[in-house]
Amino acid sequence: MIRVREFEETVATRYSEQEMRCPVHLSVGQEAPPSGLCEALAEKDQIFSHHRSHGHYVAKGGSLKKLISEFYGKATGCTRGVGGSMHAMDVDAGIIACTPIVGGIMPVAVGSAMAHKYDGNGIVTAVFLGDATLEEGVVHESFNFASLKKLPIIFFCENNFFSVYTHLRDRQPDRPLVDLAAAHKMDVYSVDGNDAVEVFRVSQLACESIRKGNGPVFIEAITYRWREHCGPNYDNDIGYRTEEEFQEWKKKCPVEKLTKQLLLEDKDAEEKIKKIHTKIRKEIEDAFQFALESPFPAKEELFKNLYAN
Repeated sequence: MIRVREFEETVATRYSEQEMRCPVHLSVGQEAPPSGLCEALAEKDQIFSHHRSHGHYVAKGGSLKKLISEFYGKATGCTRGVGGSMHAMDVDAGIIACTPIVGGIMPVAVGSAMAHKYDGNGIVTAVFLGDATLEEGVVHESFNFASLKKLPIIFFCENNFFSVYTHLRDRQPDRPLVDLAAAHKMDVYSVDGNDAVEVFRVSQLACESIRKGNGPVFIEAITYRWREHCGPNYDNDIGYRTEEEFQEWKKKCPVEKLTKQLLLEDKDAEEKIKKIHTKIRKEIEDAFQFALESPFPAKEELFKNLYAN
């Protein structure tokens, strides 16, 4: 969680330099869901994600040098500088694809899970989605097919209540989101998405069930993003949420919550956590330096992987 938080806060700080020429959808405040889930996944397991994917990428162990280089449009980026922040991938770390179209990644992840089932390789697929994704028809097609075929996939919903600037209550009827997945005959869980230990525990249960051949699992992690929908700033002044609401959620900071818990359990935790911060800040600093020193793609790269009739 510290790596995710430090990485995104550094991006927010440096974004005003105008050298990162792609939009950034930060997940500051939402560190517990990807950290808890990815800790429960095996190294060979795979994830798929969407536009707000940095935390997922970092939590699964993706290369920071490749990701930051991608933000700067450099040839050393994870998609060679042509995809930007919303198309993060690192196949070596099991980060297969991210796409910014809401719901667009769902059938891709389901297809991948089906391939793994037929291969019998034991790989669990996890696909991240937001609460607004449940308003897309393809999601229900994906739920239905995954349940019918008992595919090894976790549908992991980070419910932060907002689709851009519109609250969940203004978009959907008042009912538990897990009911939508339960209607497709799969196991469902709803957890405090700011409690990393609880997210990890439930994710472990999901992985165990899937590896036994019981089919897909849906997890809702209730959380909250701190910064604006797209960009490095805070936007409580524009009227779609109040400063009071934001401050109430900030008190539930997942990093602080786990830090306090560790300090109670381990007398040496404070020193250990300081060392983690120091190590990660150096790692991030080195990754930014690598990105800044890396070359831009050659002009010829513009025309690669393009196909015409």
